[in-house]
Amino acid sequence: MKICAILLAAGLSRRMNTDKLLLKYKNKLLLQYSVDLLETLPADERIIVTTNARLKSIVLPLNIEVAINPLPQAGQSESIRVGINFAKTEHTHFIFLAADQPLLTKADIVPLLEAANANREKIVFPVINSKPSSPTIFPVRFKSELLCLQGDSGGREIRDSNCESCFEVITQNPMNFKDFDTVEDIAGEESHDII
Repeated sequence: MKICAILLAAGLSRRMNTDKLLLKYKNKLLLQYSVDLLETLPADERIIVTTNARLKSIVLPLNIEVAINPLPQAGQSESIRVGINFAKTEHTHFIFLAADQPLLTKADIVPLLEAANANREKIVFPVINSKPSSPTIFPVRFKSELLCLQGDSGGREIRDSNCESCFEVITQNPMNFKDFDTVEDIAGEESHDII
């Protein structure tokens, strides 16, 4: 496999009155956790899709390329499109990571990559409490569909309409896949500060 890992970090945090990715969790920005994870992944190319404002707030490793999303208001589909179009080489698979899962580790991601390698035509994703979660790995055969997405539903639309092409992975550490969606999520784990 030739993996392109894309961190989707340009969302507008519409459910909050502040930029949640620039909140601190355990003395580190929520976004920085995802950036640090991206750095460690065994991928052929690592891309963060973000905004200029967020880019100024993080420490960016040298092995991560930056794609600026000029239209974050267009939803997650625009970040997916920007990331795919930014990729420099031909890939067999794309793995899309959310920027609000600070507990994820490389050890959580490797089983997904192994499952994708063993099921190369399948859409691979973790299942938490019987529900699909992120990150999701798409074979390149879905590239045109990914580029045609609209709005904020992201790759879920493609996944849900191609059930026969899905491969579910039961995770060993389901709590690590928790989305931090509200200030309360972050405050419930640790106190937070706004940058």
